[in-house]
Amino acid sequence: MMHTVPDGVEVVASRDGARHLDSPPLLVLDAVTGFLDAHGIGSGPIAWQRIGDGHSNVTYLIERGGESVVLRRGPRPPLPKSTHDMVREARIQKILHGHGVPVPEILAVCEDEDVLGVPFYLMARLDGTIVTDTIPPHLSPAEQRRLTSEAVVDTLVALHGIDVTRGELASLGLPEGYLRRQVERFRGLWEVNTTRSLPAVERIADWLAQNLPTSQAASVVHGDYRMGNLMFAPQAPAEVLAILDWEMATLGDPLADLGYLTATWSEAGSPATPLELTKVTRSPGYLTRGRLAERYQRRTGLDLTPLPWYQTLALWKAAIFCEAIHTRWQRGERPHDTVFGPSLETGVPRLLERAGHYASLTAANRR
Repeated sequence: MMHTVPDGVEVVASRDGARHLDSPPLLVLDAVTGFLDAHGIGSGPIAWQRIGDGHSNVTYLIERGGESVVLRRGPRPPLPKSTHDMVREARIQKILHGHGVPVPEILAVCEDEDVLGVPFYLMARLDGTIVTDTIPPHLSPAEQRRLTSEAVVDTLVALHGIDVTRGELASLGLPEGYLRRQVERFRGLWEVNTTRSLPAVERIADWLAQNLPTSQAASVVHGDYRMGNLMFAPQAPAEVLAILDWEMATLGDPLADLGYLTATWSEAGSPATPLELTKVTRSPGYLTRGRLAERYQRRTGLDLTPLPWYQTLALWKAAIFCEAIHTRWQRGERPHDTVFGPSLETGVPRLLERAGHYASLTAANRR
């Protein structure tokens, strides 16, 4: 539902209205209006609606004078310097758009933190469907469920097939050493993001570091590739209109994306974790994790023997990321979060347990 009246907490009319708040608002309407004016987007008052299932960055649909745009910004400060880089995220999408990757068109980028307190960008609104808790009618027939699953894989294969050795893409990251850096970086993030002791974090970190696979290829790595970050066409057949949420993107090992996709994919009969954000794939007709991996392997030719290592990495990283959310909730920094934050008290240990399961599969493959 679109809103036109500020709530005085998340959305305020002006900077003056934000001064007495305990935490900064996410939208300041006169500031957003001024930015829209500067870029010739619509006229008159604005209406807004928070959209998406993201628990990190924040996305709003903005309507003004018959025009619709999407505003994406980081969460409330304080923020680690290396995260929530809206300027980099917008730049990545602009580059990938030029390579034919389905991404939203970037309309404007605001680097001035005085406007909303953090950088943000505007992108074109797409008329599409994001599949999360319910199956859209046009994607509900059994054939469309299969085609939806296949489109998820095929879009990832196309992304990973882009040549990252030349042009602007080569400046987005250093593929060499990607896996080792991931383990080291997230190991370091645990200590600064937790208030409790979970020995499995260090145990799995040691195991990952001691069993690093050799990367077979270098590609763009999305970093959060799942069905909930894909927008599908509003009519059959299933087609991906856009890949969303490029916050974690870099250059690295493509199997990191496949490991994350398959480890977080909801499958009938498998234990639930907090990262199963599109539960509908437990329903009949969707491909299993194994079938997703087989389709990816056929199209890329990569050896998927070490895939459980990447699935371990994915869930271990997810546990650390979710622990940061849980800690922010405990500190009162997520005042409207009454479900996800509290659930991570047990959800993070469940993620670590599943990570350990995949680690045992890797060990079995090597015997």
